[in-house]
Amino acid sequence: MAGEPQDDCLFCKIVAGTIPATIVRETDTTVAFRDINPQAPTHILVIPKAHYKDAAVLGAEAPQLAADVLAETQVVADEEKLDSYRIVFNTGSGAGQTVWHAHAHVLGGRGLQWPPG
Repeated sequence: MAGEPQDDCLFCKIVAGTIPATIVRETDTTVAFRDINPQAPTHILVIPKAHYKDAAVLGAEAPQLAADVLAETQVVADEEKLDSYRIVFNTGSGAGQTVWHAHAHVLGGRGLQWPPG
């Protein structure tokens, strides 16, 4: 069920503290931690504490929580002293989503080419 922790979800386990992560920020509704396979010098994931399978479901079912995630990307970027950065939400396996818990990638610290991928 959307919003409820999932036993088989890596990110739900990070939220619960049963899997370690390098957490850089935490609020009442979000957690931000360093990606274990960084694609840029700064690569931080910002996730809602509640489980939603992807950004589309999060936005449709919990728009305020989606706004919290997006607002936290700016705080993370400020704390990491990024003057420019990219925010990526992969939605679906064809877009590269591998963990089925909505999350935003904050990427920065180097030039980022366009188009990506």
